[in-house]
Amino acid sequence: MAQASHRDQLLAGAVECLRTKGYSRTTARDIANASGANLASIGYHFGSKEALLNAAIGRAVEEWTTRLGEAAFAGENQSPLQQMAASWVAMLGSFEELRPVLVGFVEAVGQSAWSEGLRQELAAHYSTVREQVASMVRASLGEDAERAGADAKVIASFLIAVCDGLVLQWLLDPAETPNGEELISSLGPALSQSLQVAPNDPTTLGTVRSG
Repeated sequence: MAQASHRDQLLAGAVECLRTKGYSRTTARDIANASGANLASIGYHFGSKEALLNAAIGRAVEEWTTRLGEAAFAGENQSPLQQMAASWVAMLGSFEELRPVLVGFVEAVGQSAWSEGLRQELAAHYSTVREQVASMVRASLGEDAERAGADAKVIASFLIAVCDGLVLQWLLDPAETPNGEELISSLGPALSQSLQVAPNDPTTLGTVRSG
């Protein structure tokens, strides 16, 4: 197995620090110790501790997105709605594990209002994750849906927005944020009702098909 580069070591160390210490409490020395690299390599590869932490957040969220995709496609012969439900159950169930990364991401978003460079970094991260999710959407819905006008990137943006909104609600008030099973048990009847009320209206969710 090829040895990890210093850059990859630093990213892995930063992700570990985010999980154990959080964004604001992590020092450059913490990352150096966790990664087995020297302090100077942080500046050489990333320019600053903050830039490294932001890159680590991006990597952690991209890996998380991959995990949610694996959860979505774990079952056999499941409909697109069932696949989406599985990913949401996995998503909500992983918030506690990812709390430091999620908090770090929220901190970084707030700081991006004052830093054009950081805003561009986060926008690039969103672009990567959007493509990840769009690929999953295409795999789930199939080519017929895209030919019918279902834009995978638009759907991906919506799904990411749902995730981000639930993250914020959970960080502020976890007791009132539904878990995965509660979310699906309510959304299922709501979607079924919308299909019955307006099955042919393209301006509503009534055009969704489960198979």
